[in-house]
Amino acid sequence: MPIHRTTRNTDTVRTIAPGDQPARPDVRLGGPAARSRPTSGGAGPDRLVARHTVQTSTADYSLVLNGPAWMTRRMLGEAIGDAVAELRAIDVTYSPLREGSLVSRLRRGEVAPEAYPPLLDIVERCNAMRAATDGWFDAWAVPGGFDPSGLIKGWAVERAAARLRAAGIEDYAVVSGADLTVRGHAPHGGPWRVAIHHPYQTKRPPIMLAMTGGAVGTSGVAGHQNHVVDPHTGEAVHHLAAATVTGPDLAVADAYATALFAAGRAGLAWFPTADGYRALLAPTR
Repeated sequence: MPIHRTTRNTDTVRTIAPGDQPARPDVRLGGPAARSRPTSGGAGPDRLVARHTVQTSTADYSLVLNGPAWMTRRMLGEAIGDAVAELRAIDVTYSPLREGSLVSRLRRGEVAPEAYPPLLDIVERCNAMRAATDGWFDAWAVPGGFDPSGLIKGWAVERAAARLRAAGIEDYAVVSGADLTVRGHAPHGGPWRVAIHHPYQTKRPPIMLAMTGGAVGTSGVAGHQNHVVDPHTGEAVHHLAAATVTGPDLAVADAYATALFAAGRAGLAWFPTADGYRALLAPTR
């Protein structure tokens, strides 16, 4: 896969050389066959591994939890329930697709973001990403007004991951579409092995990452066409087949990926960032 790398690897995200790639990744992202799901095998005898999927109005989520030795099955189940409740609550309260959500009410001018701290957090994050990308990520440059869709899924994943950490789980992967956040180790005991597939050219080998922390945000990797527009013109963009960004926070990585997909290679002026975000771009040809 012809990927442009923009900066060196970090301690928590490492590119695996083609000759060292494992036969079985833990997570596959992208490709036309909807392979964006965890595929990890079993863990050692002293660890509990749980997998769970949940569907909301805007996204599907998959969780893989590698529980600590002291955690019981009941405790693991409660941690999953707490993370799932967070994802469902965010969908009901902030989904742009729900007429009664705070985001929809904000679009209609019925509420002010200052009245709801999480809504204000979303608005401020979108403001920050518009400034960081020279306007190529612009949640206001869409039909109907404010739409944080390019950021809010990653925001939801990070909040669900925070619930897992609060329960004492330090080894997990939370995946949604071609986006993920991971921490610690996979069930096999090593770093999470993430395969990023080209969205259309299925015979190309994937890019393989070894991760013990951080996020992968994508735009175009899932194979959806005409889903990103140039915020300056309103026209659908086709500069790239895919844009992938790795970094500490999925909401930020998602927004950067959306902006890069819109801007094409011109967006590489933003990378590398001082806070650890790096870009992988797949050209259209």
